[in-house]
Amino acid sequence: QVQLVESGGGLVQPGGSLRLSCAASGFTFSRYVMSWYRQAPGKERELVARISSVGNTYYEDPVKGRFTISRDNAKNTVYLQMNALKHEDTAVYYCNVGYRNDDYWGQGTQVTVSS
Repeated sequence: QVQLVESGGGLVQPGGSLRLSCAASGFTFSRYVMSWYRQAPGKERELVARISSVGNTYYEDPVKGRFTISRDNAKNTVYLQMNALKHEDTAVYYCNVGYRNDDYWGQGTQVTVSS
């Protein structure tokens, strides 16, 4: 079955950096678009970034120029490098794949940006 396991979250000061990882299994990872979403307290879950099977990337405006999504198909892992973090980046970050007409999510990893 499809499994997505995020890691790498934590507490960081404004201006700091974190790298999130999402280890995937249960499907042919290299063939699928992978996405990162986030959900802040009291807000809806929102798309952060997406990467195609061949490495084309897309970013939502709030993170453009600060976040970088990448993938390692040999390791079945997608990454989110987050730089210049802001208070408003505080959220639970989720990995996502759309597989066979279903959306699959990891358990999420908490990112807290605070001084």
